[in-house]
Parts: sequence; C-alpha cells; structure tokens
Amino acid sequence: MSSQLSPAPKLIAANAENRYEVTRADLPLSCPMPGMALWNSHPRVYLPIEDEGGESVCEYCGARYVLRD
Repeated sequence: MSSQLSPAPKLIAANAENRYEVTRADLPLSCPMPGMALWNSHPRVYLPIEDEGGESVCEYCGARYVLRD
C-alpha cells in the first residue's frame, strides 16, 4: 500500500509587499490574508475596504490593499 502525501500549498510571505491588489472574492479582507504565512506576522485584523473607496491600509504593517473590480 502506497501512501502519498499531496504537496503543501505555497504560502505568500506575509508583510512582504507594500501594495496588494484584491478582488471581491477576497472579501471579507483581512491582513494577513488567508494564503499568507502567519508565523512571522502580526495578529489577523479585518480591514474595511468597500466603505473606504476601494483602498485600505493595515495599521500594523502598513500594507496597502487596493480593490480592483
């Protein structure tokens, strides 16, 4: 019997960029985002982006998120 494990998904490095483009599929928006490695990041916070004109900045790390349609 062969036991094969599927490869672990590649995680995006948290806090590695200053600007991230997101879509409505990424809402509700959090920083760090679900696909980011959390071991070296700050606590997850949810960011209002729709009420802020399509842009939001994380108060912890300064990452700017831009909503593109």
